[in-house]
Amino acid sequence: MLTHHWAIYVVALVAGAVAGAINTLAGSGSTLTLPMLIFLGLPADVANGTNRVGVVLQNIVGMVTLRRGGKLPLDANMWKLVFPTLLGGGAGAMIAADLSPRVMSIVIGLAMAFVLVLLLAGPSKWGDYESTRTPWWLFPVMVAVGFYGGFVQAGVGVLLLASLVAGAHYDAVTANGVKLVLTFLLTLVALPIFAMNGQVDWELGFLMAAGQGVGAYLAARFATKSPNAGVWIKRLLVVVIVATLVKLALTWSG
Repeated sequence: MLTHHWAIYVVALVAGAVAGAINTLAGSGSTLTLPMLIFLGLPADVANGTNRVGVVLQNIVGMVTLRRGGKLPLDANMWKLVFPTLLGGGAGAMIAADLSPRVMSIVIGLAMAFVLVLLLAGPSKWGDYESTRTPWWLFPVMVAVGFYGGFVQAGVGVLLLASLVAGAHYDAVTANGVKLVLTFLLTLVALPIFAMNGQVDWELGFLMAAGQGVGAYLAARFATKSPNAGVWIKRLLVVVIVATLVKLALTWSG
């Protein structure tokens, strides 16, 4: 039996498809799905947990498609980064699950503002490097990035891309693929924590996930031909984030 108005399901499906494409190309899909779930009426803490359902599926689709296109080499450097990322992710999710909806809405607002700064101040494209080594300082950085991802998810892809390119010296295309693997594993750790705390709306989560899977598939196919495609959606993300901040500000003032 459906528990939401039919229009909510349509919006969730469309938003999921757009977010799946965005996340696969640039790593900021949750900056659309997370606020959209809030707009659809979910409390901030439930939206934060529900958002992870679609992240799992879209990253599976993105990884498989990029792998088939030869854009996802799974090297030893990547596996070295898995444990610190998951360690931080589990800690972040456990802390986020204990926060009240109002506090979580404030945290999400701050996270969105942070991502907005990254988008506006960051470079228009990533440099082209080769992965040759993993410096020691990258491990604590990955713990911190993992913590952020487990805590709020939105924008973690941008942080992962920056860390992988600047720290592990991956080229842009490979970094995008490794980002999908780390985000997928990070979400597998975080999602059960939110589910055990009753902070997942599985109905909306799976519907949005279906849309995200389609969007991720189309975007991954496009990315195999255009590795710089992520810059195309930068303006859309800025608009979405600003709208979300306005929505959250109105909630706080009320």
